[in-house]
Amino acid sequence: MQKGIRLFLIMAIIALVAACNSAKNVAYLQGADNADMAEYAQTTPLYEARILPKDLLTITVSATDPEAVKPFNLTVPAMTTGLTTTAQPTLQPYLVDNNGQINFPVLGMITLKGLTKREAEQKVTDLLGKYLKEQPVVTVSFVNYKISVIGEVARPNTFTIVNEKVNILEALAMAGDMTIWGKRDNVKIIREDADGNKQVIVMNLNDRELLFSPYFYLQQNDVVYVEPNKTKAKNSDIGSATGIWLSATSIVISVATLLINVLK
Repeated sequence: MQKGIRLFLIMAIIALVAACNSAKNVAYLQGADNADMAEYAQTTPLYEARILPKDLLTITVSATDPEAVKPFNLTVPAMTTGLTTTAQPTLQPYLVDNNGQINFPVLGMITLKGLTKREAEQKVTDLLGKYLKEQPVVTVSFVNYKISVIGEVARPNTFTIVNEKVNILEALAMAGDMTIWGKRDNVKIIREDADGNKQVIVMNLNDRELLFSPYFYLQQNDVVYVEPNKTKAKNSDIGSATGIWLSATSIVISVATLLINVLK
């Protein structure tokens, strides 16, 4: 009896120590409450999304004379069913091709790959200069700015980002945060750049330096993958093995019970 109690106490202590060690791996941005964090904040540049191939853009050209800029604002016609109009006309989106170009009215092919929205707006404004008497106001917006979060999160999904700016912590929040089995020190970002090159970036969300990583902000079409920890992997293996073991045990018990009844 005493041996059983001792064994139980030892197992309880081991479980408690393991739980404490696991807790250390759960907290994000460990050490971020230190005073020297203010020094980093002053040197972190503001994030701006850059245009990539396969992006969908809307480009609006405005001026005091609406007729002058009308040729540069193509719209998709409203849908009409019978005598009812089901939608209002919308701006024609422009698909950035593999060469990083769009086919814009009057101006023809324009290369926008790698430019920020502000740089793209300035480029279109300059090109329109020889067609308009006054300087127009050009507004560029992303239509399909999306990121995906998969793996050990509560709600894996693909999310559309309206303001074209999202960091990795916000992306996890949209997916309901990591489960307790997610590896916070080995989160992977799968990314494709403007030239089609793919890379896998490993992020440690326990580390406060995450805030100043060049990969803290996600770019369009990034995939965030949260890998399961060893405990989840072992539990998965144990779960499969346990199911087989229980089935075999059930069969043995059934056979044994049958033999006992027969031999009575």
